Amino acid sequence: MYETIKVEVTNQVAWIKLSRPYKLNAITAQMNKEILQSVKAAGKNDQVRCIVITGEGRAFCSGQDLTGVNEDMDHGKVLRDLYNPMVLEIHHCDKPVIAAVNGVAAGAGMSLALACDFRLLSEKASFVESFIHVGLVPDAGNLYFLPKLIGHAKALELAILGEKINSSQAEELGLATKVFNDNIWQEEVASFAERLAALPTTAISLIKKNLKSSWNITFADSLEKDAQSQRIAGMTSDHKEGVKAFIEKRKPSFQGR
Repeated sequence: MYETIKVEVTNQVAWIKLSRPYKLNAITAQMNKEILQSVKAAGKNDQVRCIVITGEGRAFCSGQDLTGVNEDMDHGKVLRDLYNPMVLEIHHCDKPVIAAVNGVAAGAGMSLALACDFRLLSEKASFVESFIHVGLVPDAGNLYFLPKLIGHAKALELAILGEKINSSQAEELGLATKVFNDNIWQEEVASFAERLAALPTTAISLIKKNLKSSWNITFADSLEKDAQSQRIAGMTSDHKEGVKAFIEKRKPSFQGR
């Protein structure tokens, strides 16, 4: 079905694996489209309650495949046609999206990881704002997400200096949700993803939406969104199960409804 990625659904988790290891999973136009298509499909699949994006081989994603770049290229058009739709699909996804960063995430690969809700890093992982080294500007949402995660001053530093950030530094900065030893990497990512998949799906969706909107609305409007969201969440079967489990002093079994 796909040429540049592999997709598998296991235990209600959709695993989207970038599959151009010989190119360090550098992004092509085809990969842009396939990531978008696979995230959209997973978002609509009732059997999926969490999405993981990761890389095959020793890299997460080295960024744009520069063999497809020429001096006459309109980079703005490439972004509008390919990258922006891809990261918007990830950003708007109701389900939790994890970037499982197994190696270097450079340039647009870093942007891809930043667009996700969580970043789980292997100890071998690293981030590089490599745009500056080819005279370009971080794009595909990079400069939108980065300062919200680590603050304006540090985001400016990373973007302009373009220095590599290792997994320990990423954790200290707040770029990493968790960092795992490479020997237990796969198991820990799977465990984290399945933990998210077992949580009440509607509540997660509403939390994501309310956090995103909180940057651009008044406190009074935020309070009203809380009320609207709580009404929706309170009508779900998962809410009823959570209350029942609490009363019965047992672990709840949420079904995502």
